[in-house]
Amino acid sequence: MAFAITQTCCNDASCVAVCPVNCIHPTPDEPDFGTTDMLYIDPRSCIDCSACVDACPVDAIFPVDVLSGPLRSYAEVNAAYYADRGPSAARPAGSPNFHAWTPPVFDRSIPSDFEPLNVAVVGTGPAGMYAVEDLLLHTNCRVTLIDRLDTAGGLVRYGVAPDHASTKKIGDTFARFHNHPRLRMRLGVEVGTDVTVDELSARHDAVIYAVGAASARRLGIPGEDLSGSIAATTAVAWYNGHPDVPADAVDLSAERVVVVGNGNVALDVARILTTDPAALADTAIARGPLADLFASKVREVVVLGRRGPDAAAYTRPELVALTERPGVRLVVDDHDPDIGSTIRAAEPTAKAGLLHGLPHESVDWSVPPGHGSRRIVLRFNSAPLEFTGESRVRGLRVTGVRGDVEIPAGQVISAVGYRGTPLPGLPFDETTGTIRHSGGRIDHLPGGYVVGWIKRGPSGGIGANRACARETVGALIEDAVAGRLSGRRDGDRSAADPWWRRLTSRSG
Repeated sequence: MAFAITQTCCNDASCVAVCPVNCIHPTPDEPDFGTTDMLYIDPRSCIDCSACVDACPVDAIFPVDVLSGPLRSYAEVNAAYYADRGPSAARPAGSPNFHAWTPPVFDRSIPSDFEPLNVAVVGTGPAGMYAVEDLLLHTNCRVTLIDRLDTAGGLVRYGVAPDHASTKKIGDTFARFHNHPRLRMRLGVEVGTDVTVDELSARHDAVIYAVGAASARRLGIPGEDLSGSIAATTAVAWYNGHPDVPADAVDLSAERVVVVGNGNVALDVARILTTDPAALADTAIARGPLADLFASKVREVVVLGRRGPDAAAYTRPELVALTERPGVRLVVDDHDPDIGSTIRAAEPTAKAGLLHGLPHESVDWSVPPGHGSRRIVLRFNSAPLEFTGESRVRGLRVTGVRGDVEIPAGQVISAVGYRGTPLPGLPFDETTGTIRHSGGRIDHLPGGYVVGWIKRGPSGGIGANRACARETVGALIEDAVAGRLSGRRDGDRSAADPWWRRLTSRSG
């Protein structure tokens, strides 16, 4: 019986490397890698060896015959990926879908007598930790790991929804490096406040910045700064217990909440706000928000998409997780007849096709949400125009095929993307929200490197950072071997160094 990859796939390709028959696609050297929702196992090729199960850092792989509930559909999802990859002369009909073995590639060359480098990595999220993993496993570098927060984890700790326990498990994989003999960790240290870019550069051979993209993109419409309007970054940080976000950041006193955007973060927020709080009690949700959810008056969440269902930004796994929950109705607002026709005409595996079978309803926004089951309304082809209200949000005026309409709501959450913020001392591109760089090398800063969302923008999930980190670490090693780093540094290893004592005292 074949195995199947399921919802929590992180796309970091750990499973690809261990598969003895090369039946997991797309692989990192294939064009689709990084663009598909997840990786897929070819049921015709799988030999049921379970090597991928042991390698998966997020427990996303199961035997097909044990899949149940929301996971049952993933047997078909995996098989469907290969359905349009028909037979060829090299692979007759009915034969497994093996891909050709390629010659080994040795793209790094480190002299055997090369002295260890002292490298600082700023940021303990996935991007920083993939860089740390590469440095510690494949070089003799000594690493100082720095984070401005008192708890390590970054996006895994504070950005993954608390009910995605399997996804959060990758944090355990990263945490095993925290006690590595060649790593020292300094938490509660903020670059630009507690230590400068110049100080880090002066004490390390190289510094890798993995500071992410933590700020929110703005809608840029009137009323956006009213009380009751918040960014999804705030909502996500709230239910994950981020120390920068107050306990009362999300108002749950109104019956309807509007979430602007229809990506995975928007669905996460909608799911958490409509889930029975008792079902969240055993998750990683912060205790204060959990108590607030027990007292919540929210009965309906409207997920607002500017474009049609064929262009929705969410992934199939996230939508599947939303459709099969007891006590929550998922409906499509049929204010535009084009929406229904688009869904009906779509292939089952297409974005719009994922909505086959969902009820379509004409929503009367003048009527408060009912007091029966909770409801999530997917409203497509509708752009936000203006927040209504005087001192706080009363609703959101949006476009519609029959004219503009106001959706009454006590809370509006904007989930239209993330962007990076400037770091004092580093060149910043305001247009892209990233640090200026070339292939991971920070412009005009020898020995300075960047990785993750602050390097490439807010694109790709957790696993995309593995390839991103490999490129950056490869550039660092190439520069070191070529003598392009500005002299040997002692790093921060001396307990007599006043700067070192300052970092140590700040990190406890």
